[in-house]
Amino acid sequence: MARPVWAGVLSFGLVSLPVGLYTATDSHTIRFHQLQRGTADRIRNRRVNERTGKEVELDDIVKGYDAGDEYVLVEPGELDDIAPGRSQTLEISGFVDLDQVAPIFFDKTYYVGPKGREYAKVYGLLQTALAKANRAGVATFVMRGREYLIALKAEDGILTLHTLHWADEIRDPHREIPDLPRTTRVSASEMEMAEQLISALSMDWDPEDFQDTFQEKVSALIEAKKSGETVEKAEPPAEATGAVDLMKALRASVERARSPKDTGEKATASGTARGSTPAAKKRVTAKSRSTSSLGSLSSLTKAELYKKAAAAHVPGRSSMTHDELADALASRR
Repeated sequence: MARPVWAGVLSFGLVSLPVGLYTATDSHTIRFHQLQRGTADRIRNRRVNERTGKEVELDDIVKGYDAGDEYVLVEPGELDDIAPGRSQTLEISGFVDLDQVAPIFFDKTYYVGPKGREYAKVYGLLQTALAKANRAGVATFVMRGREYLIALKAEDGILTLHTLHWADEIRDPHREIPDLPRTTRVSASEMEMAEQLISALSMDWDPEDFQDTFQEKVSALIEAKKSGETVEKAEPPAEATGAVDLMKALRASVERARSPKDTGEKATASGTARGSTPAAKKRVTAKSRSTSSLGSLSSLTKAELYKKAAAAHVPGRSSMTHDELADALASRR
């Protein structure tokens, strides 16, 4: 059972609800140790007194603000003493329409749980009311010596707390990006083709269809180096599309994105004269193979197909669509 990273009282109006915050996400990033080249010696970071060169225990370290001619020392307990509500209260200032909060403001997510079954009714009431209203409670509170702006939401039958960036933390893209276009002129045919491409690539959102392929490749690299083998290098990045070739690239993209059912016969008839892509050729080839094999593969999710493609060492699998993965696997049967 997970332990809360913060515990306190959530209040809205005159209603108070003791809650705990629980980390909602995990990171599966592969961690590396630092070693001195040519040895197996670990490199470690230590807290060292810069004057004496001696290591300092964590309990002997305090915060110091450089005031110019001296350091002003601040103890951790003193920060808690000046925190709003002494770091134990999360008071909702108001409720805003969720559609008004731009995605760029959202930072980290926590699950909110009641501190005891006796608070189930208050918890459930707030969760249900927020879900029906499509609103989020906005508040500020202090956790671990830092004040946060948060949005309290109802999601999948529970309350979630999302830390938000402060307004002055959001950078102006027009100042940060030197080549950001102010106005863009496109032809009607280019716009029509772009809309067709978006339509052809439309899909239902299912996070299970996606997985961290780079971490898989890192794991494969580690295993290969352990056994003295080599690994497949990543495909080179695509070349930038110039304005002259834009229409040609859009048309080829639409043809590639369409399903084999829609483009199989067309690709066969046009061949390379129409600039058919390697992916389109794969789909045409797969159509002539066993339909039962392809049918069984098509019923799998993209994540399941990718695992099979990784096991079969299918080249270029990281950039393939669901149908292309199924075709590539079917061609190997």
